[in-house]
Amino acid sequence: MPKMKTKSGAKKRFVVRAGGTIKRASAFKRHILTKKTTKTKRQLRGTTEVHATNKASVRAMMPYA
Repeated sequence: MPKMKTKSGAKKRFVVRAGGTIKRASAFKRHILTKKTTKTKRQLRGTTEVHATNKASVRAMMPYA
């Protein structure tokens, strides 16, 4: 059997932690930042967890993580 491939977009965007949770960055922080408020941009900083409803699809994209 051939090996399953990891989706290259997923490996750039997600990191699986030791406890099994999946780390991701916040969206909407890349461009057109002049019209967004400072409060909005500040709240989009840092990383968060992938929601439980999306966890299975991310796991499917990263079979060896």
